[in-house]
Amino acid sequence: MTAAVLFSRAQVGLSAPLVHVEVLITGGLPQFNIVGLPETAVKESRDRVRGAILSSGFEFPRKRITVNLAPADLPKDGGRFDLAIALGILRAAEQLAGNHLERYEFLGELALTGTLRPIRGALTAAIGVVEAKRALLVSEDDTHAASLVPGAEVYGAPSLRAAWNHLSDVERLPACASGRPATAPSTHFDLDLSQVHGQYAAKRALEVAAAGRHNLLMTGPPGTGKTMLANRLPTLLPPLTDQEALETAALYSISQSPRAAEDWYRAPFRSPHHSASAVALVGGSSRPRPGEVSLAHNGVLFLDELGEFGRSVLEGLREPIEAGRVTVSRAALQAEFPARFQFVATMNPCPCGYLNDGTPRCHCSDDAIRRYQLRISGPLLDRIDILLAVPRSKLRGTGPPPESSETVRDRVIRAHEIEIARSGKPNSALSTTEIGRHCRLDQESSSLLTRAVEELALSERAVQRVLRLARTIADLNEDEHLTEPAIAEAIGYRRAEWRLA
Repeated sequence: MTAAVLFSRAQVGLSAPLVHVEVLITGGLPQFNIVGLPETAVKESRDRVRGAILSSGFEFPRKRITVNLAPADLPKDGGRFDLAIALGILRAAEQLAGNHLERYEFLGELALTGTLRPIRGALTAAIGVVEAKRALLVSEDDTHAASLVPGAEVYGAPSLRAAWNHLSDVERLPACASGRPATAPSTHFDLDLSQVHGQYAAKRALEVAAAGRHNLLMTGPPGTGKTMLANRLPTLLPPLTDQEALETAALYSISQSPRAAEDWYRAPFRSPHHSASAVALVGGSSRPRPGEVSLAHNGVLFLDELGEFGRSVLEGLREPIEAGRVTVSRAALQAEFPARFQFVATMNPCPCGYLNDGTPRCHCSDDAIRRYQLRISGPLLDRIDILLAVPRSKLRGTGPPPESSETVRDRVIRAHEIEIARSGKPNSALSTTEIGRHCRLDQESSSLLTRAVEELALSERAVQRVLRLARTIADLNEDEHLTEPAIAEAIGYRRAEWRLA
């Protein structure tokens, strides 16, 4: 009777808990069992592992083989344990020396030919491996994602035979160099704010939103540039920090859509279609996966034509916007995903889109307008900092020349640095206590805000958002204290004049 123990990692939400792969070979009729709460894809490892071992030139034991994936109460899915199971069988059958196995963790799906295939979540597994102070052996396709983790010792094997050669010191695999980009992202974007002519008030609102990471809703007739403005918001945002970039890459890793190297420090920009379901937007499925709100973590979630999204889908955004996270609960497990994103949306003011556009083209009744606008609930609107009407712009050639994204981004980055130095977070994330500390008002500003609360019927949450907006405007102006003009501009961003209901 011989036994072997190797280490691997499961995938639960954004975490990768350690799994002990225990292999026991005993006498008796040939049999191959996998226990430890395996799902179908894990049970099918028996055929993949057997085929890979034989195709790699090893002898498959004709005895009773029992594989235990511990802890037993943790659900296991996918083919991520194939490599560890195959190596465990070879070790238990004394076809592999066990001198170095305890310092490695193994992840990889096996083809019947013995080739190693990539798995979901190599980056999150590498984070756990680094904390455990071990090395990670994965497929060659997974080395880039795993090597993005600082301090990770990663080896990429093309096949089971190559992994065996490495562990047996027959032919050592080279350690992978760090895959993290060494330089800051390029400031060149295909899109630029200078491409939008006119709409100076909307551009100013976009600058304020970028500086403080504030949520923004733009409304107006078709063709006024709402979508153009929203698509250019990422060109104004400051680059991600190392920690933010790693968090974002981890979410993309478990969704099997790794980020390109040139996008490492760029804020993600997600723009799902209005036919997206609540699960696609918020996250879920039988095995919890991140939704669009989590893939937009540290970036922007843009919903074009907001009124066309389902009411239940939009209501699912309320908690992520407020809490910055999503908790997906299922019968077998519970997973939490971060979802700290900047919410940006556009919509028409009425079903035909031409309400208040200065022409007689709108023939929508008041009831039709109210029904259309009430698709966006009051609680959701209350979570949006800037409510901006975007009217038709004047013809080109009027007004000052448009500023480039680079010019505006420099101001945004400076304001962002002021925010981080003061509170360690963007102004949109200030707590009630921090608002009281950093957003003190003089007598004139306080009187102005009081009148606005009465006239606009602002809720307490809306008042806090006005103060956060005013703090961002003051930071853009590099003012230490809130001023009356900053309060007035912030109040102006809360005036939803387009809404009748």
